[in-house]
Amino acid sequence: MTTRRKLLGAAGAVALMAMGATSAMAQEVTLKLHQFLPAQANVPKLILDVWADKVEASSDGRIKIDRYPSMQLGGKPPELMDQAIDGVADIVWTVVGYTPGRYPSTEVFELPFMMTNARAASHAYWEMFDEHMKDAEFKDVKILGTWVHGPGIIHTTDPVESPDDLRGMKIRGGGRSVNGLLTELGATPVGMPVPAIPEALSKGVIDGTTIPWEVTTALKVPELVENHTEFTGRALYTLTFVLAMNKEKYESLPDDLKKAVDENSGLEFSVFAGGTMADADTPAREFALDEGNNVITLDEEQTAIWREASQPIYQQWLDDMKAKGVDGDALLEQATYLIDKYTAQYDN
Repeated sequence: MTTRRKLLGAAGAVALMAMGATSAMAQEVTLKLHQFLPAQANVPKLILDVWADKVEASSDGRIKIDRYPSMQLGGKPPELMDQAIDGVADIVWTVVGYTPGRYPSTEVFELPFMMTNARAASHAYWEMFDEHMKDAEFKDVKILGTWVHGPGIIHTTDPVESPDDLRGMKIRGGGRSVNGLLTELGATPVGMPVPAIPEALSKGVIDGTTIPWEVTTALKVPELVENHTEFTGRALYTLTFVLAMNKEKYESLPDDLKKAVDENSGLEFSVFAGGTMADADTPAREFALDEGNNVITLDEEQTAIWREASQPIYQQWLDDMKAKGVDGDALLEQATYLIDKYTAQYDN
């Protein structure tokens, strides 16, 4: 009997060791996702949380993604990309233009009057990222998604219909191209991250801002300014975003957990993200109308005047690309072709 107990005890110990080994192999992983908007804003709520929840589910709960909104891990929005590179955060969502000129190829999508459909532009962006940027400008991070927002709108204290109406105004611009356009039109561009807009408007530091409709509700913009200018056809501008992961952290994952990340990232996710942002424009626009705000929709003839006034921005960007050794003409030609191609696809 004693011998039998010893054998059973030994067998139990082996079983416990095996269970421990299996548990170790399961490898629970916690990832920190850092971004600059409040948790209740559209992008965290409708895009980032959806993505994170799917990754957790695909990993059978072995990946846990802790979400840190409003820069809760410290730093400022322009530092997010470096936080991903340095491992301060495992994953970040950021506006590429918060670090102007650092990722110049992405700016082809931000040129004036390039974008008509956020899904189409996001599709084109991922395709060009995969071909031109993945192993070049973004070689220091693992990019999980690339997308753009819906049409960029001008929101101002005084109404704006013609380019001349912007003269003398201080306007927050979201990126290099739109800032260049504001300068070209006689306004003073003021650079600041999105979360700083409400205070700047309320204190009169700026006379208006350029942002898409979708984020105006979270920022209380319709309560701070009464005039909103939108365009017919191609958008005045858009901005590029990335969801980026620390490269070493990604590489440290076992293959099955990499798969859980990968199968929820990439082209399909990028199109979803861009489309979801654009879809959120409509209720935000309706909210501004309900507030009694003045929404100015420029017709094709009026929009054409703005398009003509924006042409110097193209040459400035092409000259800048040439100075950096980048074939800007080829990027512009490809981006235009792909945007038109996918716009026809998604519009149908």
